[in-house]
Amino acid sequence: MKKLFFTLLLFPASLLLSFSAAAQTTFVHLFEWQWNAIASECENHLGPKGYAAVQVSPPQKSVSGSQWWTRYQPVSYAIEGRSGTRAEFASMVSRCNAVGVDIYVDAVINHMSVGNRNFPEVPYGPNDFHTCTTDINYSDAWSIQNCDLVGLNDLKTEADYVRGKIADYLNDLTSLGVAGFRIDAAKHIPSGDIANIVSRLNGNPYIFQEVIGADGEPIQPNQYTYIGDVTEFNFSNTLGHYFKGRGALRELRNIGVWSGWLNSADAITFVANHDNQRQNTGNIITHKDGTNVNNIAHVFALAWPYGYPKVMSSYNWNDHDQGPPSSAANTCSGGWLCEHRNREIANMVSFRNATQSAFYVSNWWDNGANQIAFGRGDRGFVVINGESGGTLNTTLQTGLAAGTYCDVIKGDFSNGVCTGPTITVSANGNASFSVGAKGASAIHADAIVGPITGNECVYDTMNLRGTFNSWGSQAMTCANGTWTGSANFTGGSNDRFKFDVYGDWQTNFGDTNNDGIANLSGADIGITSAGNYTITLNDASLAYTLTPATTSSSSSSSSSSTSGTVAVNFTCQNGTTYSGQSVYVVGNNAAIGSWSVANAVKLNPTSYPTWTGTIQLPANTGIEWKCLKREENNPAAGVVWEAGGNTSVNTGSGASTVGGF
Repeated sequence: MKKLFFTLLLFPASLLLSFSAAAQTTFVHLFEWQWNAIASECENHLGPKGYAAVQVSPPQKSVSGSQWWTRYQPVSYAIEGRSGTRAEFASMVSRCNAVGVDIYVDAVINHMSVGNRNFPEVPYGPNDFHTCTTDINYSDAWSIQNCDLVGLNDLKTEADYVRGKIADYLNDLTSLGVAGFRIDAAKHIPSGDIANIVSRLNGNPYIFQEVIGADGEPIQPNQYTYIGDVTEFNFSNTLGHYFKGRGALRELRNIGVWSGWLNSADAITFVANHDNQRQNTGNIITHKDGTNVNNIAHVFALAWPYGYPKVMSSYNWNDHDQGPPSSAANTCSGGWLCEHRNREIANMVSFRNATQSAFYVSNWWDNGANQIAFGRGDRGFVVINGESGGTLNTTLQTGLAAGTYCDVIKGDFSNGVCTGPTITVSANGNASFSVGAKGASAIHADAIVGPITGNECVYDTMNLRGTFNSWGSQAMTCANGTWTGSANFTGGSNDRFKFDVYGDWQTNFGDTNNDGIANLSGADIGITSAGNYTITLNDASLAYTLTPATTSSSSSSSSSSTSGTVAVNFTCQNGTTYSGQSVYVVGNNAAIGSWSVANAVKLNPTSYPTWTGTIQLPANTGIEWKCLKREENNPAAGVVWEAGGNTSVNTGSGASTVGGF
């Protein structure tokens, strides 16, 4: 992950606040997730949502035990543990890298586990450790960096042998494709020792270091910035204070430039991390504060141009020591929270990516208390209502160009279509917002609603790649919003192909559901018989067709509609509702509301909380839809959208399709 820097701009008179920019992307800590689950998450959620990287839990062999902190007590540098095997780790790194998501390893190099100072698998012996076993005196630098941390055997990191062993471990990980490291407990290692170890690493891995600063202590975060980025705990503590209601949100107007804080270019920011969300719950925002509070705190963190933000994605716990659930993490059930998938958080990743070229604050507004708004130049605008009651209805200057924008807090945006409400910016840059209590609204320049018109295609280039050209790149041509190409398949049922935007696999489309609607990083599209084919792709709707050269009709992969309608059975699972609220289906066809909440089709609670219904839709048509909750008598109230991307189905001669909350 490369850091990006922009020119510092500061315009006090016009109230534009600017920082020296760090990397303008977002990474996520999938705490205690299994390697296989992370690989799947990269492909299905993190890559499509624009996350830059994943911080994974320490992969080295550690002491036995169910508690989460056992992962931070290594016994060797072998890659094995409860997240999976070495082979599964390597596969995860490869699969995540393939969809543009880097892997950062939480590297425990300050110490080994408690107890005996012999670790034959490394090997380390007593002479490889410091001898101070007394409690650390945090007013004394020597004690901080030479005494055992809570009884953990403190490595002699000034020794060449120990430095070499640590570097060998980290280089083993980079050889598997790991892109960076979080240095755990870096405060307890002299910065010179870390710098020496980093100098031995192959390539140029991204480094960030855990250094918790405290007033009056001799070891401070800014002593480590010459090596790499450093965790800025002030950010987490400050957001906890204000979003828990202990101060007015308007006071956040200058956060990041306060005395004693790291420069933006050196700072890792977060709402919570795995330590302080368990040890300091009273002062740190977590899911226990309520989903809405946790979400709007993240909205602020991802919108504010300071540091390189990390999203914490954890699991529910009832005590500090509790380890992770045993189920697969990417099921987001059984205790796994998957906060990073919350629309309010996930869609702010695209907001941060879209606003990277305007790394400053503009058009600040507040009501003198807990309702705030600010822009990011001409690239984005966010409104946060931190009040406990009452809707914020106001018109604000956004600084954005005129147009209709998707409110990415309440809907998903793809190919010019917004699944939720939209906000219109007038020619003078003003826009009207309606934001409920503990809610937010966000718009940005990469989510402008509207169809592709004329001869335009969504992308500037498109390539066919498959067995017919040994997976090389063959350019397609755009006309009337559709890409066209041809291919000669000779291998019959063994032939496959995909669409690749830039010819580098970074943005490619297959068809996992085999329904004639392409999906990002989807499965290879199979060919049932050899021959010459004309292949088309509408990159707005993602519908594609295959037409054999000897006929004029499309294959069954076409998503175009034919005459007549068929019955499609819809199911929405986990649709818990309150009195007066029901579950509906809404989608891209008039029969299911054309994405209008007011025109959505109500389902029946046939086996509550499962809702079902049968709807007549055009035959042989590609449909995108979602489950939706709203109040029966007020379509604008109680609205809850199904998380994640749209569900796609081809109606064929009749179909069944399932979604859920």
